[in-house]
Amino acid sequence: MFSWVFRATMTAVVALTAIALAIPAGASAAVTHDVLTINKVGGANVRVGAILKANLHKGTKVVFAAGSAGHVTCSASSFKVKVTKNPPKPGTAVASLTAQTFSKCTTNISNARSVKSVKLNHLPYKTTISDAAGFPVTVTGPSTTITLNTTVGTLSCTYKSKVTKGHASNTTQTITFTKQPFKLSSGPRACPSKGTFSAAYGPVLDKSVTGSPHVFVN
Repeated sequence: MFSWVFRATMTAVVALTAIALAIPAGASAAVTHDVLTINKVGGANVRVGAILKANLHKGTKVVFAAGSAGHVTCSASSFKVKVTKNPPKPGTAVASLTAQTFSKCTTNISNARSVKSVKLNHLPYKTTISDAAGFPVTVTGPSTTITLNTTVGTLSCTYKSKVTKGHASNTTQTITFTKQPFKLSSGPRACPSKGTFSAAYGPVLDKSVTGSPHVFVN
């Protein structure tokens, strides 16, 4: 009996030794990096359910331009998204835009005295962030109502776009939208019929992690 147990034990030791010798020195389990990580490219993966937030990038403003009619400019804005999908790279992360605010807004549109409010409608919006070239970002179906105090009363104009496209940057951890088109969906004739939206937000922070680390695209 002892002899049988001894032989079985030695056989197992030999087998484990052979496996150990087959593994290169210093080898370790492969680490999977998802599309979004924190602290650095190739850092810890952003968790599904994480809340990401960003204010306007320092020194920038939101601009709703309406051609020759003028523009509305906001010097304060922020957004919040909830990550719903963060697959291994290469791929596309998906998030839900649950809040976006605009304040400290001014305008030079004719007959407008001030900006009463700028609000997004029908939140949330599906948002995607891809690790393809340029790190494209898309927001699907945004609708924005701009309300102005004018010389003849309040003017509310609602604009909509099928998709708003931007791009992320790992250099500044920002998301930038440049002259993205929108069209009037409801409002009186006094409302400009179309315009563009420009803004840069960042750094993007993961608020669900202690210290709110910066978010990167892999």
